[in-house]
Amino acid sequence: MKPKAVPIDDVVATIPNGASLMIGGFMGVGTPTRLIEELLRQGKRNLTVIANDTARPGVGIGKLIAAGSVERLITSHIGTNPQTQQLLLEGRLQVELVPQGTLAERIRAGGVGLGGVLTPTGVGTLVAEGKQTIEIDGRQYLLELALKADFSLIRAKRADYLGNLEYALTARNFNPLMAMASDRTIAEAEDIVPVGVIPPDVVITPGVLVHCLVGQERTK
Repeated sequence: MKPKAVPIDDVVATIPNGASLMIGGFMGVGTPTRLIEELLRQGKRNLTVIANDTARPGVGIGKLIAAGSVERLITSHIGTNPQTQQLLLEGRLQVELVPQGTLAERIRAGGVGLGGVLTPTGVGTLVAEGKQTIEIDGRQYLLELALKADFSLIRAKRADYLGNLEYALTARNFNPLMAMASDRTIAEAEDIVPVGVIPPDVVITPGVLVHCLVGQERTK
């Protein structure tokens, strides 16, 4: 296997306008901040973002929202970002709100090749509108379709040069799931270390799932 560390601007340049992105993190924790900054620097537009939340103004995904880079958002909540709320109310941002557990399971389903998941969450509410309902043992379930994306942008505590990833604490929220659920996974790490430094039993995302590992510097 070849080393996967490459300059960040080269990697982000492969992301076209209009791409769908899964972006890891929970209120900014575990969010790939350098990748987001490079998306902004390169002026990427019309993005579909799948993420747990949009953090706060000026933080993590909130920067993409403020810049108008996001056209469509699939997320668990927007309550901590008034800019996201305002864009939704003005009709300038399409937002699909998904219960948090359902969002995680839809991403997981996309990563493991399932067509979707069955959940009782949302039955009898607005969430159920337009969705198939299935009865099992007398209980109603919604069929929630799997989620996949063109790219996953994730953050790890440490990576080795083959792309094996170790996460810290709550950064294990959506990052490992998203690493499996896209056509191309781009990882950002706090530290990049030689192969063998990360003990095998703490590797959460194996390098086979990671296509690119961003380097520290831009090429120009």
